[in-house]
Amino acid sequence: MLSAPRSPGVYLMLDGRAGVIYVGKANDLKSRITSYLTGKDTRPMAPFLMARIHDIEFITTTTEKEALILENNLIKKHRPRYNVILRDDKTYYHLSLNLKEPYPRLQLVRKRLNDDALYFGPYPSGMAAKETLRFVQQVFPLRTCRNRVFKFRTRPCLEYQIGRCFAPCSGLIDESAYRKLADSAVSFLQGRRRELISDLKKQMEEASQDLNFEEAAHLRDRIHLLEHALEKQNVDSVGIGDQDVLGFRVDRNVYQFCILFVRSGKLLGSKSFAPVKTQADQGEIISSVLKQYYDSSNIPDEIILPDGLPDKKVIAEWLSDLKEKKVRLTVPVRGVKKALLDMASANARELLASDRKKEEQKIAAMRILQEKLSLTKLPRRIECYDISNISGQNAVGSMVTFQDGEKDKSGYRRFRIKAVDQPDDYGMMREVLKRRFTGDDALPDLVVVDGGKGQLNIALSVLNELKIKLDVIGLAKEERGNWRAKNKTEGRGGKTEDRVYLPRRKDAVYLSSRPAALSLLQRVRDEAHRFAVSYHHRLKQKADFHSILDAIPDIGGKRKKILLTHFGSASEVRKSSLEDLQRIPGIGRDLAGKIYSYLKKEK
Repeated sequence: MLSAPRSPGVYLMLDGRAGVIYVGKANDLKSRITSYLTGKDTRPMAPFLMARIHDIEFITTTTEKEALILENNLIKKHRPRYNVILRDDKTYYHLSLNLKEPYPRLQLVRKRLNDDALYFGPYPSGMAAKETLRFVQQVFPLRTCRNRVFKFRTRPCLEYQIGRCFAPCSGLIDESAYRKLADSAVSFLQGRRRELISDLKKQMEEASQDLNFEEAAHLRDRIHLLEHALEKQNVDSVGIGDQDVLGFRVDRNVYQFCILFVRSGKLLGSKSFAPVKTQADQGEIISSVLKQYYDSSNIPDEIILPDGLPDKKVIAEWLSDLKEKKVRLTVPVRGVKKALLDMASANARELLASDRKKEEQKIAAMRILQEKLSLTKLPRRIECYDISNISGQNAVGSMVTFQDGEKDKSGYRRFRIKAVDQPDDYGMMREVLKRRFTGDDALPDLVVVDGGKGQLNIALSVLNELKIKLDVIGLAKEERGNWRAKNKTEGRGGKTEDRVYLPRRKDAVYLSSRPAALSLLQRVRDEAHRFAVSYHHRLKQKADFHSILDAIPDIGGKRKKILLTHFGSASEVRKSSLEDLQRIPGIGRDLAGKIYSYLKKEK
């Protein structure tokens, strides 16, 4: 380990199985690793890491900025257990307008392209972006139709009839007038709203002087809408340009982050992330958030931070390179920026308190399950299994995993049934469970099978064969008590309620008096059912689209597409004559003969 080089780079800490458990960067690798080994690193996490690592690997770089980029890429690749992992969907909504088109269209996009269009945003959510788009289209009625529709349309659509488009597709507005409309929309989206109102007032006066009263009325209405929008915007910042404000709250090593978006001095919205539990240094945590959250599509001119960073200079340089414009990192101590930072931190505090309450409710629900179902362990990790098929066809099984009351999609599995080709749910469940529990995968605290005593007994039988001891229950929706007999005579369906079946117990258990615990089991079961049905539908759809053309020798995907494009369907190909087939470009006489002979034989 002490042979680490004295150069910038990245170090990867490995556990006994050679798995990456931590990734870090350093300007001097030898100095950083020595500080770990000698105890000079006083961060609370350092001794914790040293007790778990078996080896350290190094990757040297030329500069500290290169090390930062490499560290970020390796964290995203390996997702090490002891690094700060920011759980974020990475979906940023923008509005896009390409002024190089004759009649540009304002549209909502999820991804910035390297093209000539102008992009506005990012917006904190799809709802915020759609609201902005709706308002802009109300004030500046630009076309909403796609380019292909616009190109071939010959008469105005409904958007024109209700006053939300000037129908450039039908020549009802010339290009210069439409260009003014598009330029005004750009001014609004870029935040030049007072200048825009002043310019529109001049245009209204000119229209009145030219006796173009209809145009003047349109401009007057536009001005009123913009002035009303400015009145509603009551949060102003003295900053110039776009700002993000990063606030956080920490409680018992759990960090909650919240970002406020300030654009052109106006607070547009916020974005929060899943809480992060870590013992890492505060500056390192904030640095990790910045590195994982920002990419070239969402960097503002200034990022307001709650605290200084150990690598502030290199992060600012990296962000500036991504944005291709200088980015400022600011830690305010007073004034409007400090007030915005306090607002972001207050939002983070409320989010953390709400999340803490939800966690307590989840733990309480799991404790109820453990008590009422006599489980040996608190069911923190639950696996649920379901089967989906139609008369044994396209049969599949699903396994979903919940960790601490929430979906853990990394543990989901699908099973295509192999051994059973007829309607036999018990046999299918046996196959799925045997395939799942034959191996070294980590075991859950609780296994749930969708079904009653029959499915439960199958699960117990499989686990007994494999000599695995686990808590297992069956969850089935059935008619309850006296409802069954009563509704048979009245001709109505019985009232259903979920029952829980337990090993070595004759009667089912009802959890209706414990709704939180029952709701957890129902969510797990419903997710397993959804996952199984979606896979079954996919296989069925694939089977349904299989055509007779797939069985013809020398017919690949390309020629199959030629035939289907020419005739419209496989049934029409079957009806075709030899001459019809020979006339198709790309088929040829010999292949046409083979196709015709095969289809004639199959008739």
